[in-house]
Amino acid sequence: MTKLTKLTDNIFSFLSVLAVNNNREWFAANKKDYEVAKGEASRFFQEVYERIKEKDHLGAIKIYRIYNDLRFAKDKPPYKTHFGLYFPRLQPHYRGGYYLHLSPEGSFAGGGFFNPEAKDLLRIRQEIAAEGAVFSQIMSSAPIKKYFGGQLFGEAVKTAPKGFSKDDPMIEYLRKKQFLLKRDFPISAVLEADFLEEVVATFLAMRPFYDFMTGALTTDLNGEPLY
Repeated sequence: MTKLTKLTDNIFSFLSVLAVNNNREWFAANKKDYEVAKGEASRFFQEVYERIKEKDHLGAIKIYRIYNDLRFAKDKPPYKTHFGLYFPRLQPHYRGGYYLHLSPEGSFAGGGFFNPEAKDLLRIRQEIAAEGAVFSQIMSSAPIKKYFGGQLFGEAVKTAPKGFSKDDPMIEYLRKKQFLLKRDFPISAVLEADFLEEVVATFLAMRPFYDFMTGALTTDLNGEPLY
């Protein structure tokens, strides 16, 4: 696949018009424009994947289809109005994954743990409580502050989760049900020549966070390896 280091407005112009013509007839009539936009996004996504693969242990790349799944939601429009890329770290020894979202409504790069299973959520909280200084240092590190504002996004419980004290100095993080990092990009930034480098730098900045979470999810409470 031919590399593409800089995106053009083909992607956003197509998706913007699709958003107001989200029907099969229009899509069929404009399939060539879709193929151009899709090809551009796919080449860019592949290059991002290859760059991160040089620095991390990755699973398979996933470029999301533009077609919505209408089997259980007939009221949905037939097409998505974004292009999305995801690739996980190679489980079970490496946890986390990377997501890139391109849309006229908002583009972003990020990842994390969106819906961890109950046992994984407990183990993450245990590790944060036990290694609070380490986790705080990661969250206040220069790369996390630069690219993510030093913040974790995601839903949280209103009070201390069962088994944890509301007075724990790490309670802000222990209340989390989701552990997500997200960096937003305006369209102007996506179209800059250095956007590829910015995405790569953003993803690599997540490594210490992922290494901490991997340590929690691949060991027991005593620090013994599970795999």
